[in-house]
Amino acid sequence: MTPGERAEALVSELGISTPGELDVEAIAFDSGVEVVYEEMTGCEASLAGFEDRAIATINPSGVRGRERFSVAHELGHWHLHRGRSFQCRVDDPSANLASNKAFEKEADAFAAHLLMPRPIFNPLVAQLGQPTFQQLTKLAGEFDTSIMATSLRLAGINTLPVIVACYDKGGRRWAIPAADVPRRWILNDKLDEDSFTYDFLNHGKECRGLGKQSADAWFQNDDAEKYEVREQCIASTAGTALVLIYLQSDMLYVRPDWDAGRKYDARGSYVSKRGAYSK
Repeated sequence: MTPGERAEALVSELGISTPGELDVEAIAFDSGVEVVYEEMTGCEASLAGFEDRAIATINPSGVRGRERFSVAHELGHWHLHRGRSFQCRVDDPSANLASNKAFEKEADAFAAHLLMPRPIFNPLVAQLGQPTFQQLTKLAGEFDTSIMATSLRLAGINTLPVIVACYDKGGRRWAIPAADVPRRWILNDKLDEDSFTYDFLNHGKECRGLGKQSADAWFQNDDAEKYEVREQCIASTAGTALVLIYLQSDMLYVRPDWDAGRKYDARGSYVSKRGAYSK
């Protein structure tokens, strides 16, 4: 099973069926992990275990969503990587996106699925159409998660053609597309002056809701000007903006753009020199 499947199996075994029942400390206790909140320096969370018992120490942040993600992350290490001790530098999924450490990514995936399992999360998302940040904030309140974790989970469940990205004035920090977004669409490294996110970061103009935007404000592809996306951004950490970009349906079934990046077919699978396909 994948880390996410392991987490959701655990939720199912416990008979949890509503967001309010996702008591992460109680889930940890049932797994043999005692959660302790204690001031720490040099890391945000740690896990130490022996045989079938462990202690997860969490640095109090005052932000409940971040603390819960830290607990779920350490619980992921316990279920996936037992026999090792961990000192985790961060407790927010966005800060691990650039990490190449497989264990950290697996623990992040476990945490996301544990706190927002598909059988509970997906039906609530489906009621929202294409959720705005305002709607995602309410959803985050129901699951007691951060807006960052909730937005990334939206991309992760792959039910909408969405890209969740982070930009600062200098350009793109990272981007996470839903799995079915064709990889032929290549995001700009720098913010386009026509984008709402540029106006927000450079002029403080609030982005109150999803707005229509020419796709060439976001993508490098030569044919992007033929299409539209929906864009919204909100303030994130350290002078960055968290961005939602929804592709319209006609962008999902277009011919390959052989001039942009590597060669992909219309569904986004890479075409190798030998003609083999990989996803």
